This record gives sequence, C-alpha cells and structure tokens, in this order.
Amino acid sequence: MSQPYFSCKVISSECPVQDSIYGYYPNLGVNAFFAAFFGVCLVIQAAQGIKYKSWSFTIPFAIGCLAECIGYVGRVLLHSNPWDNTGFEMQICCLIMAPAFLAAGIYLTLMHMVNTLGPQYSPIRPKFYPWIFISCDFLSLVLQAAGGATAATAKGNKSLSVNGGYIMLAGIVWQVFTLIVFAGLCGHYFRKVYVNRSNLTASATAVFNSTKFRLFLVAVTVAFTTIFTRCVFRIAELADGWKSPIMQNEIEFIILDGVMCLIAVLFLTVFSPGQYFPQMQEHSSAVRSALVKHTSDFSGSDLESATEK
Repeated sequence: MSQPYFSCKVISSECPVQDSIYGYYPNLGVNAFFAAFFGVCLVIQAAQGIKYKSWSFTIPFAIGCLAECIGYVGRVLLHSNPWDNTGFEMQICCLIMAPAFLAAGIYLTLMHMVNTLGPQYSPIRPKFYPWIFISCDFLSLVLQAAGGATAATAKGNKSLSVNGGYIMLAGIVWQVFTLIVFAGLCGHYFRKVYVNRSNLTASATAVFNSTKFRLFLVAVTVAFTTIFTRCVFRIAELADGWKSPIMQNEIEFIILDGVMCLIAVLFLTVFSPGQYFPQMQEHSSAVRSALVKHTSDFSGSDLESATEK
C-alpha cells in the first residue's frame, strides 16, 4: 500500500473507512444487541450455576458469554471509529476465542451423559473425555490467543500481522478437527446406546426416554452445529488474509458468526443442564464426595498409623 495506514487513528481523507481492516462502520444496533444479549446470558448462566451447582458446565460457558460480550463492545467502539485500535484488539481477541469456551462446556457434558446412560457403550473411559477434549481446546485457545495478540499489536508490521492471522487460523483449524472427533465419538456412543436401549438399566432408561433429557440433547446438538458452522466460516475468512472480501462483508459475519454463537448460547441457556440434565450435577457432586471421603479416609489412616507408632 502506498499509504502507511497503520498510523491512522481516526477517519480522514488520508484514512478512509474503506482502507480499515473491515472496510465498513460496524452496525451499531446489531452489535449493541449482541453485546447486551451475551451480557444478559452471562448473568443467567451465573445464576443457573449458583442454583443448580452445574459448575463444570457453567464456568467455561459463562466465560464464553463474557468474551462474546466484550468482543461486541469492541465492535461498538469500531462503529464510532473503525481505526480504533482498542476496539479492534477487544473484538479480534475475544470473538476469536469465545467459541472455544462455549465448546468446552459442551465437551464436558459428554462425560456425564456416558456415566448416566452406560459407560460400557463408550470406546473410551468417561473420565478421559474432559482430559482429551479440554486439552485440545486449550491448545486451540493458546494458538488463537497468541495469533490474536500478535495481529492486534502488529502496529503496521505487515509480516507480523500476517503471521498472527495464520496462527489464529491454525488454532481454528485445530478446533474444527477437535469438534469433528467429538462428533464422531458422540455419534458412535449414541448409536450403540440406541441399539442396546433394551439393555439399559432402569435409571438409564428413565433418563433416555425423558422429555427433558431429549430436549437437552437437541440443544447440545444445535449448539454444536452452530459453533462448528461458525468455526468453518472463520477458517474461510482468515484463509484469504486481512481485508479479504469475506472479512469485509458484515452481513456474512453477523449471520455466520454472531447469529451462530447467539443460537448456541440461547439453546443452552434455555435448556440448561442444571434443569434439563440434573444427573450432570449429581455426578459432579458424587465425584466431589468421593474425593472428600478418600481424603478423609487417607488422613484417618495416617492418624491411626501415627498413633500406633
């Protein structure tokens, strides 16, 4: 480019909106709505976590809502000034990473579903699901955070900005791969459960046939599908580099990123696991109780041994 646009701070004849990263003024009403929506859902998620004690789901999902809210506040700032570096940093970092936290909440539900319906139908032990998928999610987050921070602080260094975009792209590609593996394991598990539904225990059968659980299952499926769709869109957006036609199309961004994440959050806020899959909280409580009992027994044994000595 002939003009060093990295020095632009505000819109002017030398720094037109067309030459900013996105090439447009982000829509104020739409982005303010998204910020408010995710902010409200954050409060609701926190309240549900307190009420139902479904922390293993609530914590990552609430962080995802918070990141979405902050990201859209950043886009509101960009409406006033598309060259606003603070707004750009807020939205590029937060909106890139937020779905990874939303996905983490979904990953954690699988372990509890397997424990409820029957671990014998799972190709791997239930306790390994969080370790595998949260670890993969963490790697995706690290890559996206590193790429977003690199791009946001490039300060006109074109190669640094490009490299930051590629690092973010690698993180999202890894996230999509993780989602595909997760979907494959879910499909395999629920196919086996369905085939063996006549052999389920009485408690598992009651859960499997309950309307609440099936609504929750639909909500998880919808949330997974929308997050997956959003990630595929982001790959296409970043693959062509900064200022690509896709990146500068706000309508596509609103539909394939904003609306997709909105649907995911809406479904898993309305059909929350605390209310529609209470067994998730029961398993978490059982694990905590077992750990406390094990610790108490261990301490008691130590005390007895010490007394005997």
